[in-house]
Amino acid sequence: MTGQPLLAVDAPSLYFRAFHGIPEKAAQTSAGEAVNAVRGFMDMLAQLIRTRHPDRIVCALDASWRPAWRVALVPSYKGHRVAHGDVEEVPASLERQVPILLEVLAAVGIPAFGVDGYEADDVLGTLAATQPGPVEVVSGDRDLFQLVDDERGTRLLYCGRGVAKLEDADNALVEAKYGVPARWYADFAAMRGDPSDGLPGVPGVGEKTAARLVARYGGVEEILAALDDPDAGFAPGVRTKLAASRDYLLKALPVCRVALDVKLPGFDPALPRSPQDPDALLALAERWNLAGSARRLVDALAG
Repeated sequence: MTGQPLLAVDAPSLYFRAFHGIPEKAAQTSAGEAVNAVRGFMDMLAQLIRTRHPDRIVCALDASWRPAWRVALVPSYKGHRVAHGDVEEVPASLERQVPILLEVLAAVGIPAFGVDGYEADDVLGTLAATQPGPVEVVSGDRDLFQLVDDERGTRLLYCGRGVAKLEDADNALVEAKYGVPARWYADFAAMRGDPSDGLPGVPGVGEKTAARLVARYGGVEEILAALDDPDAGFAPGVRTKLAASRDYLLKALPVCRVALDVKLPGFDPALPRSPQDPDALLALAERWNLAGSARRLVDALAG
């Protein structure tokens, strides 16, 4: 597939990474207010625009970081990351910076939105499923390997080691990395589990066993169907473990799968070649000591 891509950015993934990657004392206002997440995010965005040459861009947000429908299926989902009630545990310094970051994106003219009841992942999944390709999804979240689709021209720019060391993932990379095709990644993850999301997985089935099962039988639904066939060739211990976890797997699979049919608000993804509101951007740059990052972002847009 040819053409310039839509850059679909997992904004929370990038601003958390910026916050933890840049010391607060290294990026402050004259009054000592931390802007490390804002500055780092702006610099990452500038680098992505400069190196990937998109002609469209959208930033996805978490309107619901722990959707009730996912928790209803798997109550432990992200449970260890709850601060109180159903509020995510976020450092106070980062929490103060997110509204500044959103003001910067609005001044530049880059659409940024979430959808009630869904995570940023679901917005990204819907963009990948509904927008003309090619689509390049930017995230440090492994769950989004499931969106890779060579036919549609959807790639994951995986920034687990930072934007400077992006893994540009097509299906071959996903298979080489995990032993499963991208379309089965969510099924593989449901079996393997993911402690970072509070997903226990099937006890006794690790990454290698999960990959072997997917390679042999297909996704979770195919694997569970094969359990009822005495000639399916399961090792007795594995069959017992999977059978004991049948109910969990049927609930975990829709939790692990990214939604592809979220009702998105209206937006214009066209990459702005100059700031939509240059006065507002200048005011933000002066107030929050963002002049260098703002200049790099504006230069990347113009370039």
